This record gives sequence, C-alpha cells and structure tokens, in this order.
Amino acid sequence: MYRTVLAEGQQEDLVKLLTRDLLLAQWPTLRGLVSRHLRQAWEEAFSELRAAAGAAA
Repeated sequence: MYRTVLAEGQQEDLVKLLTRDLLLAQWPTLRGLVSRHLRQAWEEAFSELRAAAGAAA
C-alpha cells in the first residue's frame, strides 16, 4: 500500500495513510519499488529517508 500511496497519492492520502516510523523502517525496501524520479524527490524532501537507505546498505 505504501508504494501505491507514494506513487499515486494526493497530499491528503499521504497525511492520512503514511506514518513516519513505518515509512523510515520500510524505505530501504520501498525505494527499490518506486521510480528513480519518485525516490529522488522523496529523499531530497526528507533527508531522514536518505539516511535510512544508507543505514540499510
């Protein structure tokens, strides 16, 4: 579900359906399931996601 919300959700969906802790925990997996453009946009907007991806590597 997170992949779909990240890729296709509206702002209201993001706020309502995503939780910070779960997104951070799942980001190393999710980043491989979304497009490069989407991954870059999210990691540029939220440096915590970039850090989570680096920690998992």
